[in-house]
Formats: sequence, C-alpha cells, structure tokens
Amino acid sequence: MTAWVLHVDLDQFIAAVEVLRRPELRGLPVVVGGDGDPAKRGVVATASYEARAFGVHSGLPLRTAVRRCPDCVFLPADRTAYEAVSEEVMTALRSLGAVTEVMGWDEAFVAVDSDDPESFARQIQQRIKIATQLDCTVGIGENRLQAKLATGFGKPAGIYRLTSQSWFDVLGGQPTSALWGIGAKTAGKLAELGIMTVSQLATADVRAVAARFGPTTGPWLVLTARGIASDEVSGEPYLPRSRSREVTFQQDVTDWNQVRAEVLEIAGRVTADVLAEQRPAVRIVVKVRYRPFFTSTHGVPLDQPSSERSAIERAALAALEKFTDRRPVRLLGVRAEFAGNEA
Repeated sequence: MTAWVLHVDLDQFIAAVEVLRRPELRGLPVVVGGDGDPAKRGVVATASYEARAFGVHSGLPLRTAVRRCPDCVFLPADRTAYEAVSEEVMTALRSLGAVTEVMGWDEAFVAVDSDDPESFARQIQQRIKIATQLDCTVGIGENRLQAKLATGFGKPAGIYRLTSQSWFDVLGGQPTSALWGIGAKTAGKLAELGIMTVSQLATADVRAVAARFGPTTGPWLVLTARGIASDEVSGEPYLPRSRSREVTFQQDVTDWNQVRAEVLEIAGRVTADVLAEQRPAVRIVVKVRYRPFFTSTHGVPLDQPSSERSAIERAALAALEKFTDRRPVRLLGVRAEFAGNEA
C-alpha cells in the first residue's frame, strides 16, 4: 500500500455552523464578523459561498461587504460555538483510527496507507457529515504541501488528488502566490527576479533565490515550487502557535498616548490567554491598522520565555515604539507567540 497525506478542510466552517443554528439562513448570503453590525467597523471573519459570489471574503471591511451585498445576513462571531463544533469534527475524524494532526478549528492532516485514498476520503466526509451535518473537502497528496493545495481544487465538498506526477500540469502556470506559504509580498519580490509562475520558481537558480531571500528561505521556496515537502503527520495534541487579541475602534484614535494605553489593555487580555495555555510566550507582536486600511506589524522577542503581564506589556510597548507613522489608528492588536513560532 502507498502512504498518503490527506488534508481535511471544513467548507465555509463558521458560516456553516451559523446556518446549522439558524436553518432559515440556508441558501442565503451570510457574513460573520465583528458584532454583526455592518454599520460599525470590523472585518469579515467568514462568508458563505452565496456571499462570496458578491465579492465578500475574509478580511474585507464589514462596511465594504454591505455595499457589495446589501442583502447579506450579518452575524456576530461566536468563538465558543465554533470551538464546540470543531471538537465534534475532530473527534469524528480521529474515530477512523488514522493518525490525525489538528491544524485549527476547521482543518487537519491525516496519514493513510492505502491503495485507494479516495475511498478513505469518502469515509472521512461521511463520518463528519453524520456527526455534525457539516461538509468538508479532502485533498490527497504525497506530502502535506500537495494535500493542502489539492483541497483548494476540490472545494466545495469534493475530493482531489495532487501528486508529483500531476504537479506541474495543475500548478506550473499558476502564479507563485498559489503556493502554500507564499504571500503577496514574497510573490512581489520573486517577480523582481523575473520569477512569476510556479514553473519558473521550480527551475530558478537556487543561488540567486537564496541571495534574495536568505540561505534557508531561498532553497525552501524552490523546493516548494517543485512540490517537495514533509510527509510527516503528528498525532500529538494540537497546540496553538500564538494567542492574539484585536480591537477595532469605531472612531479613529489620533492621540498616541491613548494608543499606548489601548495596547497595554489588549496586552493584559493576551496575558490571560497565555496563562490559560500554561505555556510562556517568547515573542510579542503588535499590529496597527491605520486609516483608511493600511496594516503594519512589529514584534520583539522576550528576554526569556514568560507569562508575566509586566514582561508582555513591556514587550508590547517596545514593539509599538517601532512604529514611526503617527497617523490615525483604526485597529490595534497584540499577539503572543509561543516557542517554535519565533520566525
């Protein structure tokens, strides 16, 4: 039998949970985010497929979302409900007996030895459907990267296999940003080197890429473009890589003394989350979103791992001092990162 990695991704998870709670919303464009009032500042946490048809997507300001889709149903986020349903999903997934690595509320990797991975994928879909009434998509690959990207081609509620043999046929002409882990900034830097597509990155001179991105990241980018990645799936309990809190202000904050006070308040909430994790933080990151919607982040490492509020507050203020722009602020966030996520 062949070893496969399967990536299980719940379709429109948060919106789907809300539809389960309110069946009358089925088939309607649903948007979840903030306190559910699109007249206030906030961003979309998730949108149903019906809402996405109007150009509504995660991270979009709620005010923009309501302009694009005035008939959307807007709902507040309910973290507790999503965590409860996620636990049901992962329990159902583990009941199949395969090594399962939970990646968050709505996704997991599964290791399977099988000559028919599609059959096992259908079992996954059926087990989750019976347990929760939710749909999921399953991507199949020879490693985590292939499985993760395969999921995108299988949505919604489908099954898709992506292997080394089909890799370039499927992805070769795609922009580098189509790869897992390559965002718009990295894609832009690659474009400066004349590298626009996955195939171009896969055949690029590793030394040239390393010269631009460093001796670790450069070769990793080329390997990623070739579809080469780890096939290891761990059954260890899921541990969040960080804990964060954000506040969106209904009126821009122009006084940076107030900005500092707000950062300290948010850092206090993050400290409570860190204490609940019973793991010390190693790095603190502050996010600032200026008016109208430009976002920047800065972080600082702690002198030593700590769960102390005073240490987290000092680091948050030190990170804030790295911001030289004093324009009006519409959102502030503080993130505590745990060991293993310092990069």
